[in-house]
Amino acid sequence: MVSLGLKESVRSVTALSPPTERPNVTSVVSWAAKLGDRSENADYQYGKKRLREIDRRIRYLTKRLEAAEVVDPATREDTDQVFFGATVTFATREGNEQTVRIVGIDEMDPGKHYVSWVSPVARALIKAREGDTVNLRTPAGDQDIEILEVRYEEIPMEPFVMVQSQWSPNTR
Repeated sequence: MVSLGLKESVRSVTALSPPTERPNVTSVVSWAAKLGDRSENADYQYGKKRLREIDRRIRYLTKRLEAAEVVDPATREDTDQVFFGATVTFATREGNEQTVRIVGIDEMDPGKHYVSWVSPVARALIKAREGDTVNLRTPAGDQDIEILEVRYEEIPMEPFVMVQSQWSPNTR
């Protein structure tokens, strides 16, 4: 995981845990439980379901954070070989250039050209060197791509924005 992914995982846990979404859902469940018959109380049932989802997500993210190994590509020694955290510019046989960053599974973002290290593109590129031509298997068929540039740099981070929950009880 690059430092960007660590920060995003911490943000996700922070957004779900106190004092944000979970206490709000807990108060709705408590209020709904006081109304009586819980078997026909939608606020109670859906609130309990949402609490289970929040707790499951917090457990998952906490375990991922405990097992994470943070890699800062900016501190890596310069090399022309592709490894985790690299920013790679390559060209197809047709001359189309593309730049991708090889990141962790939780950090991939196709819109920003962040590819997971287990993706077909990254697997084709990893351990290759600048100037090498590698074979990329795609649904359209095999494609040869030439590695034009390999660099290790800091991955840009967007400013923190607290995520507001879209969940609300059925009460008025």
